[in-house]
Amino acid sequence: MKTLVVAPSWIGDSILAQPLFMRLHEKHPHLTLDVLASPWTATLYGRMSEVARVLENPFIHGEFNLWGRLRLGRRLKEEAYDEAIILPNSWKSALVPFFAGIPVRSGFSGEARRGLINNRHLLDPGALPQLAQRYAKLAEACADLPAAPLPLPHLSSTVAGQQSVRKALGLPADVSPIIFCPGAEFGPAKRWPVRHFAALAAQFSADLPNNPVWLIGSEKDQPIGDQITQVSRGAALNLCGMTTLDQAIDLIATASLVVANDSGLMHVAASLDRPLVALYGSSSPSYTPPLSPCAKIVSVHVPCSPCFKRVCPLGHFDCLELLTPAMVQQQLD
Repeated sequence: MKTLVVAPSWIGDSILAQPLFMRLHEKHPHLTLDVLASPWTATLYGRMSEVARVLENPFIHGEFNLWGRLRLGRRLKEEAYDEAIILPNSWKSALVPFFAGIPVRSGFSGEARRGLINNRHLLDPGALPQLAQRYAKLAEACADLPAAPLPLPHLSSTVAGQQSVRKALGLPADVSPIIFCPGAEFGPAKRWPVRHFAALAAQFSADLPNNPVWLIGSEKDQPIGDQITQVSRGAALNLCGMTTLDQAIDLIATASLVVANDSGLMHVAASLDRPLVALYGSSSPSYTPPLSPCAKIVSVHVPCSPCFKRVCPLGHFDCLELLTPAMVQQQLD
């Protein structure tokens, strides 16, 4: 059995797809599983033992490029895949497997994909509230639901890799850091306020001087990290924008605690079995919870939450403003 999975574009969604990969291997012991992934998520699949090969999906989110998709499909035709599983719901994402002539093309009905998807699953959101459950359903027959509980995601990280990244960044080799992930690619309605992160960093610096606070995120998060460092009076070291995703994974793997917004790095921490406090604002832990027994979730149940908006439509951000550092610390008692 040879299967190609067309992967989602987001880091967190990519990790939530791993239970699907595990279920596919359970059903097909001799499965070869390849993943068609964007360059910025490819490193994640390289750390999943279920994935044989990662193929680059060169199309940016929302890009059509019909001829490019046709050329890629024709190149993949020689791979002779038995099945393609298309995780994104867009019709564009189903074009490459169609052009590759893959005989079974599985996915959820959506965006006029009839014909492109010939093994069509219907989604019952009430039966499958979590995104990971929805992905895992695609390992089943169309009429069946995935068995519970789902297997938990797991990314690999080696001691050698962890030591290498610390050496490259000039970080001490003998400390167990507390890591904050203050960014969220989706938008500000998922980002805990700077002053809350800063207050928590200052408290940890006073209470746990042997566990330095490191901030990890993308280059876009660097200004937020600078603000947290400034407001906390140097209680946190800003590493945002200084690491690749590979390096961020190996740093998070050594954390004594991770405090993170609902973001891709939050799911990375969960997949590495790190003690984790996950902060939810405009989004819902019912849909994309961290899949780890080491994770604790903090959210404020204001009437307008979850709204799933990038920016607070009411302008007050109460779902995050009212989520205090003391509430996070209570999870650690």
